[in-house]
Amino acid sequence: MSSSSTADSAALQAPPPTAAWSELFTGRNGWRALALTGGVALHAVNVHIVTTVLPSVVREIGGLDWYAWSTTLFVVGSILGATLSVRLLAVLGPRGAFLAALAVFTAGSVGCAVAPAMHWMLAGRTVQGLGGGMLAALSYALIQLVFAPRLWPRAVALVSGMWGVATLCGPAVGGLFAQAGHWRWAFWFLLPVAAAQALLVLVQLRPSAGVTHERPARMPRVPAAQIGLLTLSVLGIAASGFLSDLAWQAAGVALGLAIGFAATRIDRAATVRVLPTGAYSMRTPLGAIYASVALLLIGTTTEIFVPYFLQLLHGHSPLAAGYLTAAMAGGWSAGSLLSSGRGGAGADRMLRAGPLTCTLGLLALVVLLPAPAPALLGAGFETVLVAIALAAVGLGVGIGWPHLVTRVLSLAPKGEEGLASASITTIQLYGMAVGAAVAGLVANAAGLTVPGGVEGARSAAIWLFASFSLAPALVVWLTYRTVARRGH
Repeated sequence: MSSSSTADSAALQAPPPTAAWSELFTGRNGWRALALTGGVALHAVNVHIVTTVLPSVVREIGGLDWYAWSTTLFVVGSILGATLSVRLLAVLGPRGAFLAALAVFTAGSVGCAVAPAMHWMLAGRTVQGLGGGMLAALSYALIQLVFAPRLWPRAVALVSGMWGVATLCGPAVGGLFAQAGHWRWAFWFLLPVAAAQALLVLVQLRPSAGVTHERPARMPRVPAAQIGLLTLSVLGIAASGFLSDLAWQAAGVALGLAIGFAATRIDRAATVRVLPTGAYSMRTPLGAIYASVALLLIGTTTEIFVPYFLQLLHGHSPLAAGYLTAAMAGGWSAGSLLSSGRGGAGADRMLRAGPLTCTLGLLALVVLLPAPAPALLGAGFETVLVAIALAAVGLGVGIGWPHLVTRVLSLAPKGEEGLASASITTIQLYGMAVGAAVAGLVANAAGLTVPGGVEGARSAAIWLFASFSLAPALVVWLTYRTVARRGH
């Protein structure tokens, strides 16, 4: 879900949509579009597959206390992959870079499929994230190399649409395999898809087909120090969950956040930067918008525990739990489509209403997820209420998202618009990684593993959704202040 922002930011930079859809799907353009969209589709479907099968994974190989690490390490890998994709493209060219990314993703998928214990699963997920981050970044980067400018808007929309396809396919694939007791085959399923994608890339992105890329005289520089510190920040927060004393856990979180703060200090003075000028102070409109992006993504990372709660506390099958969880991603997509055409005062209303809707959705889940509703309501009605609450969380992010991205581009200092657009993805991924790390910490501290079982899951659900509702609630204040300042 969270990867919709990449499409939004890219779309805002693209030229006006002058070409028809039929031109994008005709002849060689159609095959090339399939080659690029396949990379994002593979990455996106995998995200929803893993969310659906993870409860089955921990039942077989254990590692419930590492549950959130599956997402944390995957997102950390994605940050590194997206960052390295620039150099990969410069060194290997379009076809070589894409094939290398597919090879890394495939290796990670095999690692997950054969994992005998949770630590092996986590290693595979990290490699998967590295390859998936490369695939997602390359799919957008290659649009301008593969297609004529008049086709860029259509190509961006098509690539971004793969996340909607993933919302339908991912839970189905993961749920069916998990329900049959063969969750490992959900990972093996990805291999023939990756092989077909590699064949497409070999044929459609070959230099003799007109896809050329001159190696730059100077290799693109990567903000390695800042990215390294951001990675350490996330891992430090996540690792604090293994400390036994609550005071030490708090100290671990503080240390992780301090490392993240150090990354911002270095970035301010760096030649190669992650964020544009003015992005590090919430007193500035640009800083407030970046903070809003990160906080909204933190709120949505509660999604990783939803299938576990639905299966254990509500008795849903893996397939049903997967599709209910996907309601959050569906709400995000629907919200973006409904609000993207608003401007002026309408856009301001969407900015204010979005985080409020997200907050209310999370608070509703505090009541709905910990325990089944009274028999008077009926299981069907209860399922509908849970679906509405999950969709509300995603809807709240979606209706404000296009306008947050627009604000970033309009508030960026002159000459730093490209950096501002690209950095949205970095902030989004960092917010997701921090959110996943803190979610695991909160859930474990609230009893997910000790005492565990139904009692522990109920306590974890209450504390998780109640505490994470504070993130979008803070965005309500930030966006109100930003909109009010804009009005003056």
